[in-house]
Formats: sequence, structure tokens, C-alpha cells
Amino acid sequence: MNPVNYLYLAALLFAIGASGVLIRRNAIVVFMCVELMLNACNLTLVAFSRMHGNLDGQIVAFFTMVVAAAEVVVGLAIIVSLFRSRHSASVDDASLMKL
Repeated sequence: MNPVNYLYLAALLFAIGASGVLIRRNAIVVFMCVELMLNACNLTLVAFSRMHGNLDGQIVAFFTMVVAAAEVVVGLAIIVSLFRSRHSASVDDASLMKL
């Protein structure tokens, strides 16, 4: 399979994720769309790494996955605290967290 096909797939996944971040109002859906965008970037890194024949892109993609896992922990904690205080997971209510 041609590596360009992987780049097209990554572009499609990134576009779906970006549109989900811009359109949706539920914090969990927005959060999952951000993760989809990160996975699209990882796919791009791995595809370019394979095209050039080195492992640099795969190593960077691995570190990106580690950072994404840490982001999941912090992001879900914020979403849970927002839901407990407002009984809603809407992104519009996030500005109300300031006191």
C-alpha cells in the first residue's frame, strides 16, 4: 500500500476531528475529537518516517501517545469536576468554573 494513502487517511481523520471540535458542544465529544486529531498526527509522523526509512517519526509518535495519555487524565478530571458542579458537560458552562 502506498504511504500517500496513509497521509490521505490522516488528513481525513484530522478534518473530522477539527470539525468535531468546532461544531460540538459536549465536552466529552470535543475531548474525543482532540484525541482523534492527535492520532491523525501520529499516523502522519509514522507514514513520513516509513517513507524516509528511519525511526524518528515513530519515536516522536510514541512520545505523543504518552503525552496524550497524561492529557486524558487531566482532561477527564476537569470534565468530571465540571459535570459535578453544573450537572452538564457543555463546553459553554466551562467559563462558569471561574470564581
